[in-house]
Amino acid sequence: MVAFIIPVSTLLVRSTCMAAFNKASKLSLALNPINHKPNVKSVIMLNSNSVQLNSNCPQVGLSIQPLSPDILERAKIAYSCRRVVFEPSMTIVSGKIAPRAGDLVLANVDALGQHRHIERNDGRRANLFPGDKIIVCYGNRYAPDQFEAEIPENIDSCSLVAAGGMASQVISQHATMSIATAITPIGLIGNAKGEPINIKQWALPALEQQNHKPHTIAVLGTSMNSGKTTSAAYLICGLVRAGFTVGAAKITGTGSPNDSSFMRDAGAYPVFDFTDAGHPSTYHLSNTEIETILSTLTDHLATYKVDIIVLEIADGLFQRETEALCLSGLFSKTVDGIIFAAGDAMGASFGAEWLKRQGLPLQGLSGLFTVSPLAILETKKYLNLPVFNTNELSSAEIADELGLGKLRTT
Repeated sequence: MVAFIIPVSTLLVRSTCMAAFNKASKLSLALNPINHKPNVKSVIMLNSNSVQLNSNCPQVGLSIQPLSPDILERAKIAYSCRRVVFEPSMTIVSGKIAPRAGDLVLANVDALGQHRHIERNDGRRANLFPGDKIIVCYGNRYAPDQFEAEIPENIDSCSLVAAGGMASQVISQHATMSIATAITPIGLIGNAKGEPINIKQWALPALEQQNHKPHTIAVLGTSMNSGKTTSAAYLICGLVRAGFTVGAAKITGTGSPNDSSFMRDAGAYPVFDFTDAGHPSTYHLSNTEIETILSTLTDHLATYKVDIIVLEIADGLFQRETEALCLSGLFSKTVDGIIFAAGDAMGASFGAEWLKRQGLPLQGLSGLFTVSPLAILETKKYLNLPVFNTNELSSAEIADELGLGKLRTT
């Protein structure tokens, strides 16, 4: 494999990086990648677009190599990258470059830790072995029961912090977690010009607001693993049994096929998540970005003319992005009803009171606490709200419990 080195002197890299790249925008390098016929030249153009993709301008030369078909065929490609269309002209970009959320990276698995498998782009769970090549995304992760992780400033060794395919640097971890699986990036995946590609390039486009607005129910919760996805899936099952067409979306969280598959198996179609909107995770996104995910995914669901949309919002009400979304005007405008999932009676009580203070349409409680008759009694002692276990959520009668009978006549 032939590497093409772009020296500092050639790129005129100074403190004013953007200006230097703009001046060098017409610079080209002749190269003879493998599998090309001898004496046939391809040209890589370097221009300001590459700086826009990675705003931290490199301070040394970059190495740009062809991404060989053999590596692409053998690499285990993660769920987070599933919308990407891989092309023969793609490249591997390495050197002093700062990755962004959603940038694709080819990495070597060094040592197995907490994540000993990867969720592939075809939805299959694949075992990992030391020495494997994987293609994942850089991203930030917020998971109180697992890892907090942030995108590193370079493409040196880091960790696989989510099975759905996320390269990041661990900041903290739950005491029960093993050390994160260690990976070494080989380079960012680039286009034919050597510009790093990003999953945003394959994201669903924003749509004009649809005339058809399906009835929308959001499932919120106290925390990670409070029963939100289970509640959402069983609710979908009940609504489908009641004769409704249901679409679903997970608006925030960390990319994984598990939650979407659960909702799809329950009868929802279509099912989207924030990765369809171009984000491997939603930790550290701005309020505007989170709201754009909400509007984009619900608008696309509306084009399918579904009767009802069920949304899952990750983590708990205290999580920054979740709280900001719940307090937004767009959320109030979009959501017609809320099911709140909690792990215990006190969490259910606090969450219900918080949602009521915000004027949000809380319709019932569910979650992990509903497996305990005593926890249900404790909750009902302080709250005058329906409590639904999985059997009740998955029954066709749930539609009438939530006052959705009127939708059958519209």
